[in-house]
Amino acid sequence: MTLTQGRFISYEYDRMVVLFSMHDDEKEIHCAISTSAMDELEGGALGRAGHRETQFMRLRERIEACADGKYQAKEFEGAPPRIILRSIDFRKPR
Repeated sequence: MTLTQGRFISYEYDRMVVLFSMHDDEKEIHCAISTSAMDELEGGALGRAGHRETQFMRLRERIEACADGKYQAKEFEGAPPRIILRSIDFRKPR
C-alpha cells in the first residue's frame, strides 16, 4: 500500500533534521529528512533555521515520494523503526 500524507512535526536544530509523518491506512509512520538533503534538493542553497517548515512544504511531494519508496523497500532505521532520508536517497533511481 502506498503511504499517504501525514503531518509536519518539527525541525530539530540539534540534529539538523525535519521530523514528519506519513500514514499506512491508520498507522502513523514516523519519518525524518536531513536538512542537508533538503538544501541539496533546492540546488545547494543553505536554508535558514526559521524557514525549515516552509522549505519542507515546498519540497513535500518529492520528500514524501522518496519516503514511500523506502517504506515499500522496508528500509527502516533506528528504534523505534522509522524512515530516515538523506541526500543519497534522492540520487538513487527508485
